[in-house]
Amino acid sequence: MIQDIETIDEFLAHRTADVEEAVRTAAATEIMPRFRQLAAHEIDEKAGPHDLVTDADRKAEEYLTEALVKLLPGSVVVGEEAVHANPATYEAIKGEAPVWIVDPVDGTRQFVHGDPGFCTLVALAHRGVLLASWTYAPARDQLAVAVRGKGALLDGEPLRAGSPAPGRDLEVATSHPDYTTEDQKRALLGLWTEGVGPRACGSAGLEYLAVARGELDAVGFSWEAAWDHAAGILLVEEAGGAHLTLSGEPFRITGGNTLPFTAARDAATARRILGLLSGGA
Repeated sequence: MIQDIETIDEFLAHRTADVEEAVRTAAATEIMPRFRQLAAHEIDEKAGPHDLVTDADRKAEEYLTEALVKLLPGSVVVGEEAVHANPATYEAIKGEAPVWIVDPVDGTRQFVHGDPGFCTLVALAHRGVLLASWTYAPARDQLAVAVRGKGALLDGEPLRAGSPAPGRDLEVATSHPDYTTEDQKRALLGLWTEGVGPRACGSAGLEYLAVARGELDAVGFSWEAAWDHAAGILLVEEAGGAHLTLSGEPFRITGGNTLPFTAARDAATARRILGLLSGGA
């Protein structure tokens, strides 16, 4: 079993390409053959009509679970679909073993409707610290990789979030209304103000990628499921961005965050968004 952070660092120094291959293979064998080819019996509801799961989600997560644990013996996987089946497995994020946090199809709604705006998200964490992440949009063949302290890359090229241009409205993606409670909607109301252009988010993973690329100024989210945020949080951070919860502290993948929270292109923008969210909460 992996015993210490140095051993994981050694793994990351030599095996990130193997993780990339596993992510790409999962998408090529289990996701893309079903894209725009799903039959009705391959789509199910979880919590409601806007919370969907498909055979692609299940099969891709099964593939990644086996492949990732094989790559890093002693590690465990916290996947969205496995947690849906057994919520207790989520507690592994707080454990001592290295943990892979997996969302096999982030943006299942888009996937079901034949929209290419979905991705596969994988993050590696240890003792609550994010160490690496992979964000793969297979319909666009785009792969973003971040390693803590080593920066972020998109298709091999460095990612820099930069800062918003002075004087223009901030573009902010927020929790989609279909997925928010009335209390969450009220907490996000602060973003509906002069100087900010909020819109409903699509795939959370792709919104984080847009922040890391400097194409979107910030996100404002009201939920904390680690598989939606872990990969993107590290990607934004390594691209020079920042993330803050309503308490003023960085987002924690282990939970207990004061919501809502933001991730933004730079620290100043994160503080500005946080101030607006504080007004809405």
